[in-house]
Amino acid sequence: MSSAPASTEPAPWPRRGPAWWLLAILFLASIVSILDRNILSIVAEPLKTDLSLSDVQLGLLQGLAFGLFYATVGVPLGLIADRHSRRWLIIVGVSVWSAATAFAGFATGFGELFLARILVGLGEAALAPAAISMIADLFPPKERGRPISIYLTGQAVANGLSISVTSYLLAAASAGSFASTPVLAQLAPWRIAFVCCGALGIIVVLALLTTREPARRALEPQHGNARSARAAFTFLAQNRAVFVPLYLGFALCFMAAYGAAAWMPTMLRRSYAATNLQIGQWLGPMQMVFSLLGPVSGGALVDRYARLGQPLMKFRVLCLAPLLALPAAFAAFAPNAIWAMALAASITLPIAATGTTLLASLQSMVPPQMRGIAISLTGLVNTVIGATLGPLLIAMVTERFFGDPAMLGVAIAMVVAPALLLGSLMFMLALRALRNQQQTGGQAATLTSQLD
Repeated sequence: MSSAPASTEPAPWPRRGPAWWLLAILFLASIVSILDRNILSIVAEPLKTDLSLSDVQLGLLQGLAFGLFYATVGVPLGLIADRHSRRWLIIVGVSVWSAATAFAGFATGFGELFLARILVGLGEAALAPAAISMIADLFPPKERGRPISIYLTGQAVANGLSISVTSYLLAAASAGSFASTPVLAQLAPWRIAFVCCGALGIIVVLALLTTREPARRALEPQHGNARSARAAFTFLAQNRAVFVPLYLGFALCFMAAYGAAAWMPTMLRRSYAATNLQIGQWLGPMQMVFSLLGPVSGGALVDRYARLGQPLMKFRVLCLAPLLALPAAFAAFAPNAIWAMALAASITLPIAATGTTLLASLQSMVPPQMRGIAISLTGLVNTVIGATLGPLLIAMVTERFFGDPAMLGVAIAMVVAPALLLGSLMFMLALRALRNQQQTGGQAATLTSQLD
């Protein structure tokens, strides 16, 4: 990767056409990443039967296996994104996670699936820090909320799209639609789904090859040189009263989101006898509708508060959004499958709004050359606390506490609801710390006011 140091003079903002084209490709990359990440939750039941796995092993595959490298390499990849070609970093990442997804379709046991999920996490860890950093160099601060919300809309929509696409692939494969397709013809339906979703990465890589790396914005002189890891962590440590609860709140919210996403399709099958086709027809589209509304509303609020000169108002959105997600925790108590799917899908709106608001806020709370590592740290804590613990805790409560697969819906409520309440509390603590910094001239609050 070629070095791309920050210049001492402000670079001109890119032309609108190339900027929006690159954003569109990042949008597509985010969709493919979530498709490959979430596929396991849709094929869990047939995969469990074919490979004789337990709920806890499925929880490990959906959480720990994916998160092992996603968490550990996220920060180093964030540092690489701050120093080298972000475009090539994403190209390599997409290639790795796509190949690993396709490889999972040929796995013969838990060990091979675990390895495949590790590699999916390794590849996907490159996307977020590089993509958010590039968006910050494509659009001025007062116009940044909408592009970030569009990028995150790709991830949010993919949560529903992955359900529909994978469910339809399973149904089509079961009906013999791939009987004459080389390689796929001899595979079980769940294996076909893995191979087909992995192949989508080829499109993203080819599209990225048509783009150029955007010029980095100049480092503001008063902010000092924050390009080194030591300077970055020193800044975060000095402002820990703001960033610790901010990152923890984000991770707790996504612990609820990851846990729900991992187990809701299985809960619908166990509690309501829902079929793959029903889940694809109802849950997927419902999630896509809620997912579209979340980032759009979050991005609109971010831009509105920036124009009004009220940067701290964004944190009220963070405090409220987790509370609006609470009904989804109780989807298993709905009177029928359709209502259960609607409640399950509803979590994506407030969680997507939370993600949009927080990631846009981080861009203005840290010096420009810390953006990559600041975003990668959200991936670190989200993975260690969210992606790893969310699916695993639900599986352990179901299998070890209740000892009954039919109690999965209750286990979801017992994990998701407390996580959302604690997430809201953490955001309140971060907001209080920022208000205190406003009075004392703290760094994070000062940057927020200057750059918004």
